[in-house]
Amino acid sequence: MKTKKSLLLFLFVSIIISCKKEAKKEPLKTLTTAEKIANAHGFENFKNVSNISFTFNVDKDSTHFERSWSWNTKTDAVTLISKQDTITYNRKSIDSTTIKADQSFINDKFWLLAPFQLVWDSGTTITKPTKERTPISNTILNKITLTYSNEGGYTPGDAYDFYYDNDYIIKEWIYRKGNAKAPSLITTFENYKNFNGIYIAEDHIKKEENWNLNFTNITIDLN
Repeated sequence: MKTKKSLLLFLFVSIIISCKKEAKKEPLKTLTTAEKIANAHGFENFKNVSNISFTFNVDKDSTHFERSWSWNTKTDAVTLISKQDTITYNRKSIDSTTIKADQSFINDKFWLLAPFQLVWDSGTTITKPTKERTPISNTILNKITLTYSNEGGYTPGDAYDFYYDNDYIIKEWIYRKGNAKAPSLITTFENYKNFNGIYIAEDHIKKEENWNLNFTNITIDLN
């Protein structure tokens, strides 16, 4: 009988200890606003992406500008195709012959994947969310401001005001060169499409202007 009682006591204590260990599990990580915005646009699926191709276009009045890109996200190999030339390089070894192409790539990729840049880029500060009236649609949305440090990168010190809805989808933004008070550029984010789990705004339009920065020929390949 003593043996049975000892065994039952041992099992009872073991269960209590096990329950206490389970209770000490790490709490779930609280996502930042930047992470919530990125995830709303499919950031958690980016790990499955192997290559992104797209054409960057700017249509203004009767003029049209375009350049096309192919980016191997695993090796960081980039190919630029324009009317002037075709250039292939690797972002891990940029030199004087490829730096201009890379500057253009960083600009175009920023427009394409702006929600992801919120979590990708270092040397930045992001404000706490506020509720503010948007500059184009004149509606009340959430707003955060992304500001780059004055050192490093191709455009140090620049700032971006992101306006996003309660689902964390970006609707409009303001670009302010050198963190100036006056806007340098204001556009919409619209015509969202789903490319293998990555949500991209194909059109960025200025208010009351015949100007549209847009993306065509978008393909996103998975591993």
